[in-house]
Amino acid sequence: MDLDPGRRRERLEAALGRAWAPMPLAGRFDALAVTHAERPHVITDSRTWSYREMRDWSRGLARGLHEIGVRPGERVALVVDNRPEFVAVKLAVARLGAVAVPVNFSYQADELATVLRSSQASVLVSIDAAIGVDRLAVLDELVPGWEAGAASDTVPHLRRVVLVSNERRPGALDLRGLLDRAAGLPEAGLRRLEDRVGPDSPCDIVFTSGTSGHPLGAVLSHDMVLRSAYGSAYHRAFGDGWRICFSLPLYHVFGYVEGLLASMFAGGAIIPHAVFNPRSILAAVQQHQASEVLFVPTMSVAVVDEAARHRYDLSSLESVFSAAAAAPVWLWQRIEKQLAPRQVFTGYGQTEVSAATTLTRPGDPVELVAETIGREKLGGVAASPGFDGALAHYRTVDPFTGAPLPAGAEGELSARGPIVTRGYFNDPERTAAQIDADGWFRSGDLGRVRDDGYLELTGR
Repeated sequence: MDLDPGRRRERLEAALGRAWAPMPLAGRFDALAVTHAERPHVITDSRTWSYREMRDWSRGLARGLHEIGVRPGERVALVVDNRPEFVAVKLAVARLGAVAVPVNFSYQADELATVLRSSQASVLVSIDAAIGVDRLAVLDELVPGWEAGAASDTVPHLRRVVLVSNERRPGALDLRGLLDRAAGLPEAGLRRLEDRVGPDSPCDIVFTSGTSGHPLGAVLSHDMVLRSAYGSAYHRAFGDGWRICFSLPLYHVFGYVEGLLASMFAGGAIIPHAVFNPRSILAAVQQHQASEVLFVPTMSVAVVDEAARHRYDLSSLESVFSAAAAAPVWLWQRIEKQLAPRQVFTGYGQTEVSAATTLTRPGDPVELVAETIGREKLGGVAASPGFDGALAHYRTVDPFTGAPLPAGAEGELSARGPIVTRGYFNDPERTAAQIDADGWFRSGDLGRVRDDGYLELTGR
């Protein structure tokens, strides 16, 4: 296998025609599904879904969602864990020009109500249970009688609940029921709807409490998440058919952008796990020949401990990407020893900047990976003019006044670029407080940009 990052990046660019054409999410996926129709797209221990199968499944669900009244611009909340249904529903929502609102599946009724009210979601797609939470009980508390049509003063915009499966609540509308309704919208009608979705229209509203203490819904466009995902594949130099294994939740941009969307640009696949277990993660790498694993540092510690105790065939593993918190040199050294990847990465990002905006580079020594959060993420053909090939620029500002600081000075990290949100949903006051007129987003984190271009995170 070719391990040269430069040649891999050339192939990624060639696959796009060496130019970035802004497209909506479903349009990009369908174009890749033509090229990689029978390749694996989502891999589980029980079944694999190909690009063609996921395209067809999501089209059927989109037609069913349209039949229950989902229209362009409406918000559809997803309380779905790491299962193939998340991917199918996510694509279905995008096809209609509606906006997905991924929600933490551990939320209780009051937390879920806050997100539903803040997003003004009209439809909720939900699993019936998650670890430690009976989702049906939450629905019963929040919207009594939801099976017959949602109506509640607590969540006044919500008009319909769809279960992933209605095995525990017969009679409720579920995904199979949506497919049964698909005949109401012909394929030609769906294609006309898809053609009206613009790449700069909202694709996701992802909630984060940030530094404010209350939920903020960052609006991310189709083009933002796709540029960010392509940049991650390009910067990390994905090989053809790159397979990414993770248990990071798909409702968060780490798993969604760095895993699901990034893998598509290499005709690759994801191997998602609903629950983190180091043994099952390593067994999945062995069984499904994963190219990369995504971790936060606490996961990395547990995985290297498991790899030290038991033998696994990890010869397919090319990359370990561990981020979201600082990790000491000794942990990176243990990763290299116990997992033996060909490269390691860390990075930095936030919901508002469409996942990672900085990454270390292939071949960086572990000392550099431990002491920095990388350089500004390369975008290849997806980079905008004036950004020196990157997808975002960073500077530091005075945390009290917001005034720009001299180069190299420690201060609040601030980012601008084509993958940075333009604002929070229905919250102009918080948008104005966090994003200035020139598009610079204030992160709330302290750090500095070194002379060599690498960033250091110094506080929050």
